[in-house]
Amino acid sequence: MLRPRVIPCLLIRDEGLVKTVGFKEGKYVGDPINAVKIFNEKEADELIVLDIDATVNGSEPNYRMIRHLAAECRMPLCYGGGIKTVEQAKRVIALGVEKIALSSAAIDDPLLVSRIAEEIGSQSVVVVLDTKKRLLAKEHEVWTHNGRRNTKRTVVAVAQEAEARGAGEVVINAIDRDGQMKGYDLALAENVRRSTRLPLTFLGGAGALSDMEALFKVCGVVGAAAGSLFVFKGSYRAVLINYPRPAEKEQLCAAALG
Repeated sequence: MLRPRVIPCLLIRDEGLVKTVGFKEGKYVGDPINAVKIFNEKEADELIVLDIDATVNGSEPNYRMIRHLAAECRMPLCYGGGIKTVEQAKRVIALGVEKIALSSAAIDDPLLVSRIAEEIGSQSVVVVLDTKKRLLAKEHEVWTHNGRRNTKRTVVAVAQEAEARGAGEVVINAIDRDGQMKGYDLALAENVRRSTRLPLTFLGGAGALSDMEALFKVCGVVGAAAGSLFVFKGSYRAVLINYPRPAEKEQLCAAALG
């Protein structure tokens, strides 16, 4: 039986672990390798690692860093950042990564999703859609380059195209909720859930396990990803890597499975 996934999302800048708010700022919170070791001990379901500046800077994936992360990680690892070709995707997978994440490259060239899926399998291709809703706009649109460029395409349309091109999963990242810790955008989540049969993961806004429980009640079996929730503790946001205990995860699963 499929079960919901509770997924830490680590943002990398200059090989350091950072946390953003609304895709702006970027507080340094530690060494990503140390964070991976702790999530290993806590038996996290999966891990998403995103190099948030690779695409903006036109950089290739940092293969040395990826190799170190994959060697340490004892859970399924999804890596994104700077992947623009089939060859780069294959090289990242060869380093021990289970999934590669595409964002602007998949939007600029939707056929790239198909080409990569043919080489490494659809189950290993994730399309990440950073989204927000402009004032007076009817629907959420997809933005790229750290939320600086508006594609003027709706998140539903791009998610459906990703499914048609052979992606195995879509991650929906709510820009306006990033780092706010005030809950997921449940209306957005429900809208996307109705539009595609692909496995979905939602990111942006989780501030408590009750936010994940609310997401699972609305969308059923999906992935609930978070950054701040798993790297900060308390009202003063002291840096502390944390993850739900087994009993807490069981409660979350019960919410998703009805």
